[in-house]
Amino acid sequence: MEKPDAPSCARNREPILAVLRAHFADRRSVLEIGSGTGQHAVYFAAALPHLAWQATDRPENLAGIRAWLDEASLPNTPPPFALDVGGDWPQQRFDAVFSANTLHIMGWEEVERLFARLPDVMAGDATLVVYGAFNYGGRFTSESNAAFDAWLKEQDPRRGLRDFEAVNDLAGRAGLALAEDRAMPSNNRCLVWRRERRG
Repeated sequence: MEKPDAPSCARNREPILAVLRAHFADRRSVLEIGSGTGQHAVYFAAALPHLAWQATDRPENLAGIRAWLDEASLPNTPPPFALDVGGDWPQQRFDAVFSANTLHIMGWEEVERLFARLPDVMAGDATLVVYGAFNYGGRFTSESNAAFDAWLKEQDPRRGLRDFEAVNDLAGRAGLALAEDRAMPSNNRCLVWRRERRG
């Protein structure tokens, strides 16, 4: 099949990689939630060969992800599997989780479900990195983000940019502590949390 292509992946992959190099240097296995086309998985797995990069997405997107992974033939990208946040989650635990441009696509109930399930798949000191556009203090950080939010809501009223404070609260309830909030190009952010060991 012809590989799917998301031009935004080529634009944002290098700034994201800089964050992953810093925070995934001591990690071994990554669960990517919402791999989309699979382009990020291929790029990051090639650049970070010490990581086993597990791509996942909804069933309808897996064929496109497989096309990218098969072409790259990297030793550290196992076959992708289906993951819908409201469905079954893997039994395996990972010491890193990554997700890009997903929280504004999900409904808020799905975002809540995502964070509620993270402790089930995260190892004791796991790191979570989430990339995307966020509001702060209930306000858009740019006119372009406001326009993007309006466009998202036209597609589906449940969609929209999330407030950083609300997402950080969900992370805290899941046992995660904010480690970094890094500004990225085009009014995006990379949010990094580390799971706090219990007991």
